[in-house]
Formats: sequence, structure tokens, C-alpha cells
Amino acid sequence: MNKAFYLETFGCQMNVVDSEQIAASLTSLGYSQVGSAEMADVILLNTCSVRDKAERKVYGHLGRFKPIKDKRPDLIIGVGGCVAQQEGEKMLEKVAFLDLVFGTHNIHRLPELIQDVEQNRKRGCATTFQDRDTRLNLFPERTVQESVTRFVTVMQGCDNFCSYCIVPHVRGREISRSSADILTEVKGLVAQGVREITLLGQNVNSYNLKSDEDVTFPQLLEQIDAIEGLQRLRFATSHPKDLTDELINCFGSLDKLCQHIHLPFQSGSDRILKLMNRCYTVAEYLDKVERLKQVCPQIRLTTDIIVGFPGETEDDFQATLDLVKQVRYADAFTFLYSPRVETAAAKMPDGQSALQKQKRFERLLDLQQQISAEVWQEDSDQVLAVLVEGQSKQGEGQMFGRTTWNRIVNFQGPADLIGQTVTVKITGVFRNSHIGELVEAQ
Repeated sequence: MNKAFYLETFGCQMNVVDSEQIAASLTSLGYSQVGSAEMADVILLNTCSVRDKAERKVYGHLGRFKPIKDKRPDLIIGVGGCVAQQEGEKMLEKVAFLDLVFGTHNIHRLPELIQDVEQNRKRGCATTFQDRDTRLNLFPERTVQESVTRFVTVMQGCDNFCSYCIVPHVRGREISRSSADILTEVKGLVAQGVREITLLGQNVNSYNLKSDEDVTFPQLLEQIDAIEGLQRLRFATSHPKDLTDELINCFGSLDKLCQHIHLPFQSGSDRILKLMNRCYTVAEYLDKVERLKQVCPQIRLTTDIIVGFPGETEDDFQATLDLVKQVRYADAFTFLYSPRVETAAAKMPDGQSALQKQKRFERLLDLQQQISAEVWQEDSDQVLAVLVEGQSKQGEGQMFGRTTWNRIVNFQGPADLIGQTVTVKITGVFRNSHIGELVEAQ
């Protein structure tokens, strides 16, 4: 009888790609994936530690599995990802029923760790950072299971050390894959039916930025844009300091590059940006936004914003609101500052009360929700190109796809449209998606 595994993924798109590798490694051991922890022989969490709340969520989530483990002592429970990398052996000390911990550089060791638990009932921990060559050799071969869109990792790690961010500590230093490997992967995915590719990196703009041995990121985009059969191309996440003129110009010259960019600004205050070690000023950020809009007038931006960074004043916060009003983001991911161990910001004096931070956060949220509603309302009655991804969660024979701005559109249509770009007239605008009527396939 085949054994089964249950896998939950938290956090960013990079974790989604890592979970694909986890699933592939377990499949190679003869395991099949199931949708219920109660049915599994192995339970795994692939975790995120960007915020303290996410870390606490992992420990709380593990508690759900203790009753299952009590009934079935042979059940194997493991934690991977950024929390595992950060906590290491401490997780095994804190959670007595946890069997294994594997960090961001050790997914390839998962079969070995599981077999050690199975055969020797030996708890395992693997959180050693691998060297550059080892890491570059660990990118897995990719296969597709009826997928229209797919993530492709082009670089890993981060060298920026923003004062609030734990990513360099849990993901390691930057490495960039060879363009030849990336192109081979993308062509293989397209041959299997993928029509949209999103290139991923902790700071994707810095791809090969410190080396002249391979192509630049804009040159990589040009080469991928030329691949026959690919319909759309995206990338995430961008650091403003590395958004070059060459990269900005791609939004005007590459037909398949979507008219959307996620460009975190984090704070509208130069003083706070300096404390954050973001390496750009508000004026420099706004200049790049203006150039993006000149090159591609239809472009829409999304962003990340932190409220309550240590020492933030009302004037600092007001500057953030002013920037939001000026740029008019289609959407924003807003966060209350969360101190992370090992980061410089965790040692900075604060002085703000939790209530003060929460009130500011709510003010920002109210403003951004108003702007988002106005931006998306502009789509009403418009006929837009939609790449059809699959059947809608709304049911009733509806399909769903996304616009160039990454906005979900639900509409009535046949299943054979999956993978095609169709035109849809937008008839309804809601908070998180649109609804429309199919006009025709392109």
C-alpha cells in the first residue's frame, strides 16, 4: 500500500516553488499527496517567517496535528521553510511530537531525513546553508499538471539587508541561475501547455547585477519574450533601487510583458527609508514611477507598505499617505511592523503605542481601499483581454482568468477556453475580482 503525504504552504511564491520540489521528492519515494492530514503518513508545513505573526501561526498550526500523532505514533511530522531555517533545533525542543526540521537550502535532503525517521525513529534537523555551486545544482526539473501559469525562479537569496527583513538570514546570499538553464525550463513548460510565466526572486531586479558573465535581467526578459507559444510574462518582486532604465523600457518594448509591476516602497518618509536601509529616496522612487507611466501609460502598480516602523512619527506616516495618494496603487499589501530577531530594526528605539500603530494602519487601509475601488472601477464596461486559467470557484459553469493587471475575471464560458486569451466585457467590479461576459477568443 502506497504511503501518503499532506503538505501546507505558507508565505510567498518562492515557497510555492519550494513546495513543488518537496512534493516531487516525496513522490519519488512512492508517496502520494492527499488533501487531509488525517489521511497522511507524513505531514509537512512549508513555512514563512517574514512576520512574527506568521511564525506564531506555525507553532499554533502544529498543535492541530498532535491528536493525530497521539493516535498514530508512526506518523511523521516535519517543518520546512524560513521558520525552520530560523529556529532550527529549537523547534524540536519546543515541539516534542515534531520529527524533522529542514531549512531553505535542504529540501533535497528531505527523502533522507524521512527515511531516517521511518527506519531509526531518529529526529532530524538540517539547516546548514549550502555553497553557491551546490545551490545552483539543486534547482529541480519542472513538470506541469494541467497548469496555464507557472512560477520560475531566476535567483535566490538577498544581499540588501533591509533593517526590518529576515530574508537574508533565512534564504542566504544572492545567487543567479544561468540564463541557459532558465530558458530551457521556460521552453519546457511552454511545451507542456504553460502560457504565462512569472519570474521569481527575492529581489528579481538584481539578477546577475553583480556579474558580467551572463545576460542582464532586461536581456533575459527579451529572450523569454521571444519564446513561441508563451502568451504572457511577469516578474516579482522588484526592489526600486535596482529598477534600471533598461528594465523600465521593457514595459514599452516587450509585447508579452504584462502591464503591471509590484514595486514596494515601504515608507513615504526619507528619514524612515534611511533607517530601513532601503537605499533610495522618495524622489528617486517617484521618478521611476513616472518613467514607468511614460513608457507604459496603461501600467498599474501594486506595492508593500510598513506601518509603525520604530520611531515613525505622525509626519512620517502622513508622508506615506501622501505617496499613496500620488501614485494611486491598484492594490497594496499593508503590514504592521513586526520585529524580527537578528535584524537591525529589532534593536531600534520605538516610542509608539500599539494603539497608535493600529489607528495609523486603519487609516492607511481605508485610504488604499478607496483608491483601489476607484482604480478597478475604471474597468467597468471595458472589453479586456483575459488569459483563461480554469474553472471558477464561483461554479455554475463559470471560468476564470486574469487581465494584464493580474485581476481575476469570472465569466460564463466553455472549459475548452482554458489556456486561451479571450476578450471579456466587464459587467461587474467587486472588491477582489471582476465579473464579465465573454466576447470572443483572440
